[in-house]
Amino acid sequence: MLEIVRIPVLSDNYVWLVHEAQSGETLVVDPAVAAPVLAEAEARGWTITQIWNTHWHPDHVGGNAEIKAASGCIITGPAAEAERISTLDVLVRGGDVVQLGDVRATVIDVPAHTAGHIAYHFESAHAAFVGDTLFAMGCGRLFEGTAAQMYDNMRKLEALGDDTAIYCAHEYTLSNARFAVTVEPDNVDLTRRFAEVVAARERGDATVPTTIALERATNPFMRATSVEQLAVRRAAKDAA
Repeated sequence: MLEIVRIPVLSDNYVWLVHEAQSGETLVVDPAVAAPVLAEAEARGWTITQIWNTHWHPDHVGGNAEIKAASGCIITGPAAEAERISTLDVLVRGGDVVQLGDVRATVIDVPAHTAGHIAYHFESAHAAFVGDTLFAMGCGRLFEGTAAQMYDNMRKLEALGDDTAIYCAHEYTLSNARFAVTVEPDNVDLTRRFAEVVAARERGDATVPTTIALERATNPFMRATSVEQLAVRRAAKDAA
Protein backbone atom coordinates (compact mmCIF):
# COMPACT_ATOMS: atom_id res chain seq x y z
CA MET A 1 0.00 0.00 0.00
CA LEU A 2 2.77 2.41 0.98
CA GLU A 3 6.46 2.18 0.13
CA ILE A 4 8.51 3.87 2.84
CA VAL A 5 12.16 4.81 2.36
CA ARG A 6 14.57 5.94 5.06
CA ILE A 7 16.95 8.78 4.12
CA PRO A 8 19.75 9.41 6.66
CA VAL A 9 20.82 13.06 6.81
CA LEU A 10 22.90 15.32 9.05
CA SER A 11 24.51 13.43 11.94
CA ASP A 12 21.58 11.31 13.11
CA ASN A 13 18.35 12.46 11.42
CA TYR A 14 16.05 10.33 9.31
CA VAL A 15 13.80 11.83 6.65
CA TRP A 16 11.02 9.54 5.45
CA LEU A 17 9.95 9.30 1.82
CA VAL A 18 6.52 7.68 1.43
CA HIS A 19 5.19 6.59 -1.97
CA GLU A 20 1.64 5.57 -2.81
CA ALA A 21 1.83 3.72 -6.13
CA GLN A 22 -1.80 3.87 -7.22
CA SER A 23 -1.96 7.66 -7.18
CA GLY A 24 1.73 8.18 -7.85
CA GLU A 25 1.88 10.58 -4.92
CA THR A 26 5.04 10.86 -2.84
CA LEU A 27 5.26 12.38 0.61
CA VAL A 28 8.27 13.68 2.55
CA VAL A 29 8.07 13.60 6.34
CA ASP A 30 10.19 16.13 8.26
CA PRO A 31 12.83 17.08 5.68
CA ALA A 32 15.83 18.42 7.57
CA VAL A 33 17.53 19.20 4.27
CA ALA A 34 16.49 19.04 0.64
CA ALA A 35 19.27 17.70 -1.60
CA PRO A 36 19.38 14.03 -0.48
CA VAL A 37 15.57 13.88 -0.52
CA LEU A 38 15.27 15.29 -4.02
CA ALA A 39 18.03 12.96 -5.22
CA GLU A 40 16.35 9.87 -3.73
CA ALA A 41 12.99 10.74 -5.25
CA GLU A 42 14.57 11.36 -8.65
CA ALA A 43 16.50 8.08 -8.52
CA ARG A 44 13.24 6.23 -7.91
CA GLY A 45 11.28 8.15 -10.51
CA TRP A 46 8.94 9.52 -7.85
CA THR A 47 7.36 12.97 -7.92
CA ILE A 48 7.16 14.67 -4.53
CA THR A 49 3.64 16.05 -4.03
CA GLN A 50 3.50 16.68 -0.28
CA ILE A 51 5.56 17.42 2.82
CA TRP A 52 4.22 16.70 6.31
CA ASN A 53 5.92 18.34 9.29
CA THR A 54 5.52 17.11 12.87
CA HIS A 55 7.00 20.19 14.58
CA TRP A 56 8.90 23.39 13.98
CA HIS A 57 12.50 22.48 14.82
CA PRO A 58 14.90 23.37 11.99
CA ASP A 59 16.14 19.80 11.62
CA HIS A 60 12.57 18.85 10.64
CA VAL A 61 11.59 21.75 8.39
CA GLY A 62 14.91 22.95 6.98
CA GLY A 63 14.33 21.40 3.56
CA ASN A 64 10.76 22.61 3.13
CA ALA A 65 11.35 25.67 0.97
CA GLU A 66 13.86 24.08 -1.40
CA ILE A 67 11.76 20.95 -1.93
CA LYS A 68 8.66 23.08 -2.54
CA ALA A 69 10.55 25.24 -5.04
CA ALA A 70 11.73 22.14 -6.90
CA SER A 71 8.45 20.20 -6.86
CA GLY A 72 5.55 22.56 -6.19
CA CYS A 73 4.45 20.29 -3.35
CA ILE A 74 1.89 21.14 -0.67
CA ILE A 75 3.24 21.45 2.89
CA THR A 76 1.13 20.39 5.86
CA GLY A 77 1.99 20.94 9.50
CA PRO A 78 0.78 21.77 13.00
CA ALA A 79 -1.61 24.71 13.21
CA ALA A 80 -0.29 25.49 16.69
CA GLU A 81 3.17 26.13 15.24
CA ALA A 82 2.18 27.99 12.06
CA GLU A 83 3.97 31.14 13.19
CA ARG A 84 7.21 29.16 13.45
CA ILE A 85 6.94 27.26 10.13
CA SER A 86 6.63 29.91 7.44
CA THR A 87 6.30 27.44 4.57
CA LEU A 88 3.05 25.75 5.63
CA ASP A 89 0.14 25.62 3.20
CA VAL A 90 -2.24 23.42 5.21
CA LEU A 91 -2.68 23.67 9.00
CA VAL A 92 -3.87 20.62 10.93
CA ARG A 93 -4.79 19.68 14.48
CA GLY A 94 -5.45 16.49 16.38
CA GLY A 95 -8.37 14.58 14.88
CA ASP A 96 -7.92 16.00 11.39
CA VAL A 97 -7.47 13.61 8.47
CA VAL A 98 -4.82 13.98 5.77
CA GLN A 99 -4.34 11.80 2.70
CA LEU A 100 -1.65 10.42 0.46
CA GLY A 101 -3.58 9.33 -2.59
CA ASP A 102 -6.53 7.43 -1.15
CA VAL A 103 -4.65 6.38 1.98
CA ARG A 104 -5.86 8.31 5.00
CA ALA A 105 -3.86 9.35 8.05
CA THR A 106 -5.18 10.78 11.29
CA VAL A 107 -3.40 13.65 13.00
CA ILE A 108 -2.63 13.09 16.70
CA ASP A 109 -1.75 15.91 19.09
CA VAL A 110 1.42 14.92 20.99
CA PRO A 111 2.71 18.11 22.68
CA ALA A 112 5.69 18.09 25.06
CA HIS A 113 8.86 18.11 22.94
CA THR A 114 7.35 21.22 21.36
CA ALA A 115 4.06 22.84 22.31
CA GLY A 116 2.31 21.99 19.05
CA HIS A 117 3.96 18.69 18.10
CA ILE A 118 1.77 16.31 16.08
CA ALA A 119 2.03 12.77 14.71
CA TYR A 120 0.47 11.14 11.65
CA HIS A 121 -1.12 7.68 11.88
CA PHE A 122 -1.88 5.59 8.80
CA GLU A 123 -4.22 3.10 10.46
CA SER A 124 -4.72 0.96 7.36
CA ALA A 125 -0.96 0.73 6.80
CA HIS A 126 -0.17 0.16 10.51
CA ALA A 127 2.33 3.01 10.45
CA ALA A 128 2.83 6.21 12.43
CA PHE A 129 5.26 9.08 11.89
CA VAL A 130 5.98 10.50 15.32
CA GLY A 131 8.79 13.03 14.85
CA ASP A 132 10.61 13.52 18.16
CA THR A 133 7.90 12.24 20.52
CA LEU A 134 8.61 8.50 20.69
CA PHE A 135 12.00 6.98 19.91
CA ALA A 136 13.25 3.43 20.03
CA MET A 137 13.62 2.97 23.81
CA GLY A 138 13.28 6.71 24.34
CA CYS A 139 11.13 9.82 24.14
CA GLY A 140 11.74 13.43 23.21
CA ARG A 141 13.12 15.98 25.63
CA LEU A 142 10.50 18.14 27.31
CA PHE A 143 11.56 21.41 25.70
CA GLU A 144 8.13 23.09 25.60
CA GLY A 145 5.89 20.80 27.61
CA THR A 146 5.50 18.65 30.67
CA ALA A 147 6.00 15.12 31.86
CA ALA A 148 2.22 14.83 32.17
CA GLN A 149 1.84 15.62 28.48
CA MET A 150 4.52 13.11 27.51
CA TYR A 151 2.93 10.45 29.70
CA ASP A 152 -0.36 11.11 27.91
CA ASN A 153 1.44 10.89 24.57
CA MET A 154 2.75 7.45 25.50
CA ARG A 155 -0.81 6.30 26.18
CA LYS A 156 -2.07 7.71 22.87
CA LEU A 157 0.67 6.01 20.88
CA GLU A 158 0.46 2.76 22.83
CA ALA A 159 -3.24 2.61 21.88
CA LEU A 160 -2.35 2.45 18.18
CA GLY A 161 -1.68 -1.27 18.61
CA ASP A 162 1.30 -3.59 18.91
CA ASP A 163 1.70 -4.10 15.16
CA THR A 164 2.02 -0.37 14.41
CA ALA A 165 5.39 0.54 12.94
CA ILE A 166 6.83 3.70 14.49
CA TYR A 167 8.86 5.95 12.22
CA CYS A 168 10.80 8.39 14.39
CA ALA A 169 13.20 11.03 13.18
CA HIS A 170 16.53 10.17 14.81
CA GLU A 171 18.99 7.32 15.28
CA TYR A 172 19.18 7.61 19.06
CA THR A 173 18.63 3.95 19.82
CA LEU A 174 22.04 2.96 21.17
CA SER A 175 22.19 5.90 23.58
CA ASN A 176 18.61 5.20 24.64
CA ALA A 177 19.35 1.52 25.16
CA ARG A 178 22.36 2.26 27.36
CA PHE A 179 20.14 4.35 29.59
CA ALA A 180 17.19 1.95 29.52
CA VAL A 181 19.18 -0.98 30.88
CA THR A 182 20.12 1.10 33.94
CA VAL A 183 16.43 1.70 34.62
CA GLU A 184 15.32 -1.92 34.20
CA PRO A 185 18.42 -4.14 34.57
CA ASP A 186 16.28 -7.25 35.10
CA ASN A 187 14.16 -6.77 31.96
CA VAL A 188 15.12 -9.79 29.82
CA ASP A 189 13.52 -8.34 26.68
CA LEU A 190 15.49 -5.15 27.14
CA THR A 191 18.79 -6.95 27.71
CA ARG A 192 18.24 -8.94 24.53
CA ARG A 193 17.31 -5.87 22.54
CA PHE A 194 20.33 -3.95 23.83
CA ALA A 195 22.62 -6.66 22.47
CA GLU A 196 20.82 -6.61 19.13
CA VAL A 197 21.13 -2.84 18.87
CA VAL A 198 24.85 -2.90 19.68
CA ALA A 199 25.39 -5.48 16.95
CA ALA A 200 23.28 -3.56 14.44
CA ARG A 201 25.13 -0.31 15.02
CA GLU A 202 28.51 -2.04 14.78
CA ARG A 203 27.39 -3.22 11.33
CA GLY A 204 26.25 0.30 10.47
CA ASP A 205 22.60 -0.76 10.27
CA ALA A 206 19.68 1.51 11.16
CA THR A 207 17.56 0.52 14.14
CA VAL A 208 14.29 2.20 13.16
CA PRO A 209 11.44 1.89 12.45
CA THR A 210 10.46 0.24 15.68
CA THR A 211 7.05 -1.09 16.75
CA ILE A 212 4.64 -0.40 19.56
CA ALA A 213 5.11 -4.00 20.74
CA LEU A 214 8.87 -3.50 21.08
CA GLU A 215 8.42 -0.21 22.88
CA ARG A 216 5.86 -1.61 25.30
CA ALA A 217 8.39 -4.29 26.21
CA THR A 218 11.58 -2.22 26.39
CA ASN A 219 10.97 1.55 26.45
CA PRO A 220 11.35 2.97 29.98
CA PHE A 221 9.20 5.99 29.13
CA MET A 222 6.33 4.05 27.63
CA ARG A 223 6.64 1.59 30.53
CA ALA A 224 6.54 4.32 33.19
CA THR A 225 3.56 3.66 35.44
CA SER A 226 2.95 7.28 36.45
CA VAL A 227 3.66 10.83 35.40
CA GLU A 228 6.06 11.12 38.32
CA GLN A 229 8.03 8.07 37.26
CA LEU A 230 8.30 9.32 33.69
CA ALA A 231 9.50 12.69 34.97
CA VAL A 232 12.22 11.09 37.10
CA ARG A 233 13.37 8.95 34.17
CA ARG A 234 13.39 11.87 31.74
CA ALA A 235 15.43 13.99 34.16
CA ALA A 236 17.90 11.13 34.64
CA LYS A 237 18.27 10.63 30.89
CA ASP A 238 18.84 14.37 30.38
CA ALA A 239 21.63 14.23 32.96
CA ALA A 240 23.21 11.05 31.61
